[in-house]
Formats: sequence, structure tokens, C-alpha cells
Amino acid sequence: MDLLNDPRFWSALAFVLFFVFFGKKIWRPLAAAMDNRTNQVRQELEEASRLRREAEEIYTAAQKEHEAAKLEAEKMLAASKEAAERIAENAKKEADAAAHRHEELVRLRLAASEQEAINTVRREAADIAVKAAYEVISSVLTEEKDSSLIDNAIADLPKALAADRHVA
Repeated sequence: MDLLNDPRFWSALAFVLFFVFFGKKIWRPLAAAMDNRTNQVRQELEEASRLRREAEEIYTAAQKEHEAAKLEAEKMLAASKEAAERIAENAKKEADAAAHRHEELVRLRLAASEQEAINTVRREAADIAVKAAYEVISSVLTEEKDSSLIDNAIADLPKALAADRHVA
């Protein structure tokens, strides 16, 4: 019987007896600790799953908000472009109107200048004609001719007055 003298046999027997006597006492707390840890891991997994669903919902909502903001920005950009085009068109119309008004003002000034030049030329021509007539009359008429012309004009005055009354 060599088995009874073997220290490994006695160690194995002690190990088995230890677990037979104390196994239930050791196993219950160990199993409870493992069950607690399992429940804790399960709760953490459920919490992680819940947090993941919330994160996905938040991400989906953020994507929708991003799309809505993008559409709003595109609408604002289009409205801004339309407003800029209207402003540019109005500015062009106003510039054209201002240019037309300025052109008309220049035409009026030019016409006034032309009329003033014509009036100046007429006055100068009249002055020259009066001076020329005066010189011609002065050189042609003498005092005797002058007196006879005045006497004839006085004599013809009643006829001229009568002719004016009939015409009017």
C-alpha cells in the first residue's frame, strides 16, 4: 500500500474533504458574488443599450435639424440672391432715371444757351441795323428833306389812323 505513504494522496484527500465540508459555505457566497456581478454586468449592458438608443435618437434628431438648417440656409441664400437682384435692378433703374434727368437738364441748359445766344445775336444785329440806318439816313437826308418828310407824314396821319380803325 504505497498509496497511504504518498503525500499527494493525502493532499488530494484533504482537498476533496475540505470542499465536501466547506464547499456549500464557500460556494454560496461565491455564487452570490458571481450572480451579483452577472446582474451588474446585465444592468450595465441594458444601460449601455438604452444609452445607445438615446444616442441614435439624438443623432437622428441632429441629422434632421442639420437637414432643416441646410434647407433654411438654402432658402435664405436664394432669398438673398433675389433681394440682391431686385436691389441691383432698382439701382440700375434709378441710375438710368438719374442719367435721363441729367441728360434732359443738359438739353434744357443747351436750349437755354442757344436761345440766349440767338437773342444776343439778334440784339447785336438790331443795334448794328439801327446804327447803319442812322448813318444811312444821316448821310442821305438833309434838313430840307427832313422837313418835307415830316410834313408829308403829318398830312398822311389822319388817313393812317382811319385805316387802322377800319382794320381793327
